[in-house]
Amino acid sequence: MVPVLKQRSAQAIEQRMLPAETIADMKAAGFFDVLKPKAYGGYEMDPQVFYDVAMTLAEGCMSTAWVYGVVGVHNWQMALFDPRAAEDVWGQDTSVLIASTYMPKGQVTPVEGGFKFSGRWGFSSGIDHCDWVLLGGLIFNQGQPPEYRTFLVPKSDYKVIDTWHTMGLKGTGSKDIVVEDAFVPEYRTHKASDGFAGTNPGGSTFTADLYKLPFGQIFVRAVSSAAIGGLQGALDTFIDFAKVRVGDMGNKTSEQGPAQIAAAETAMAIDEMKLVLHRNFGVLMDKVRNKQPLDLNQRLLFRAQAAQVVDRSAKHAYQLFSACGGRGIFTDFDLHRYVFDIFAARGHYANNPDQFERNFGGVMLGRDNTDYFL
Repeated sequence: MVPVLKQRSAQAIEQRMLPAETIADMKAAGFFDVLKPKAYGGYEMDPQVFYDVAMTLAEGCMSTAWVYGVVGVHNWQMALFDPRAAEDVWGQDTSVLIASTYMPKGQVTPVEGGFKFSGRWGFSSGIDHCDWVLLGGLIFNQGQPPEYRTFLVPKSDYKVIDTWHTMGLKGTGSKDIVVEDAFVPEYRTHKASDGFAGTNPGGSTFTADLYKLPFGQIFVRAVSSAAIGGLQGALDTFIDFAKVRVGDMGNKTSEQGPAQIAAAETAMAIDEMKLVLHRNFGVLMDKVRNKQPLDLNQRLLFRAQAAQVVDRSAKHAYQLFSACGGRGIFTDFDLHRYVFDIFAARGHYANNPDQFERNFGGVMLGRDNTDYFL
């Protein structure tokens, strides 16, 4: 699909959403089934497969990989909910897709059997191709800290507002969602505390080891891994350019030190980031399979490593861009698409390394952990 996605990238940028053909191709290839429960036609594969797919797609179009990562990971999260939620979504059609925006923007009022739910959220990637959405909200109980939950809402209960005019990841169509006084039954909510502790309502129904992993570890890689593949796409574009480019002053780009160093350092960074991703989930899956506890310090390390992926990719993307000289600024040069997409991914809350590295370092230095999304 990589050559096809490169060809479709201009269409995705112009429409500010993925072409319907791309979603259909990914469905036909079974990509959305990688993490889905077998009860609904899924494969229940290890997470490494999911991220490998995302990284490969990003070599052609990072917007496609971003949507795949975000939308595809919801098929994993549904196994954490009360099983009635999965039946609501896939009972009639197992190909239905779910979008999200986890910002804690929901106004929540408890009522009999569930909650009244309202709010406006931004950044719902791939929403135009989805029939359900997962939305964040806080429940306030007197004398207790706010309780964060994810609320599952059908298309009939939300409106999509087109606000998506951005400098990068243009094809993701990450528009706003508005919900006005919808009823969400209790079973269509999921507590963040259950995701951290592994006490999910779906645990006795969806019993694969895959669903015993912490939600925080799975999700953060869904919004960072596309940058690794995007950086590979940028490197491939740069190599094709630099091999033959002769500058206006007669200098061959392939003979210039900055170009050689940029190519080498980028290739090494990609290799290292992929190795760490695979190693981390190998460790987590081995512990789950052997019924060993998941160490907090290790989870903090893995969380920090996920957070630094996009920042690191952005630095190498800029390094490649800088080695292109004046040619790099023209809009018909494909490198800038990868660069801007990686820069845009850096804006996601989960891809800010500072706060997660500070928390990890603070715990190593004897302070209390402040992050439970890991």
